[in-house]
Amino acid sequence: MDFITGEIIGIDKPLKWTSFDAVKRVRGAIQRRLNVKKFKVGHAGTLDPLATGVLIICTGRATREIERLQNGTKEYIATLTLGATTPSFDLETEIDATYPWEHITPEMIKETLPRFTGHIMQVPPVYSAVKIDGKRAYKYARKGAEVELKAKPLVIEELELLDSALPELRLRIVCSKGTYIRALTRDIGRALGSGAYLSQLTRTRVGAVTLSDCLSIDEAVEKISNCELTFPTQKVMNHDQQ
Repeated sequence: MDFITGEIIGIDKPLKWTSFDAVKRVRGAIQRRLNVKKFKVGHAGTLDPLATGVLIICTGRATREIERLQNGTKEYIATLTLGATTPSFDLETEIDATYPWEHITPEMIKETLPRFTGHIMQVPPVYSAVKIDGKRAYKYARKGAEVELKAKPLVIEELELLDSALPELRLRIVCSKGTYIRALTRDIGRALGSGAYLSQLTRTRVGAVTLSDCLSIDEAVEKISNCELTFPTQKVMNHDQQ
């Protein structure tokens, strides 16, 4: 493996890990393998701690590809739980309100979902990394501060109902960069005359990288630890000094 010229590694991010946790683990394995104190590693698109699935990690000069990779189409499998809401729109925070859901019929769902496909406007969750005056929105939210976020344009290419064992809906979502599945959950719940929160989320694709292409964290670390290095030691020394 040539970590300096750059490797692009697909990771199946574990539940409750931050994207930074995954990057840190991979970076540590590379530093040990190369015997250096510093090494450039980044990820192409954050996944929430309560989400699993495709996280693309780039090393060395391949970090220049991060923006291009982030712009790739994303695919998710999401489970929405109707009849309640949380401040974060997922299970990071506790239920703050309950709503009726028994009135929701298969016909209502079939009529409602197409309203969220194509070019739409979406207000990001307050519990998000969107910046307000240089500060992440979630930092305001966790202090109970009132913040107002502006709607942003995005594209939902596909929105497929996989299962409707009410009060849960299981959806396959293909969407553009910048889509918050938690916010989509909020909006679908409102459109159905109820509330909803995201109870499970897996990212199954980023661009051309699918979940089946990905390694677990342990598999990635083992591969890095045992790989054959394909560049001279001098390059390692130079990179460590940058």
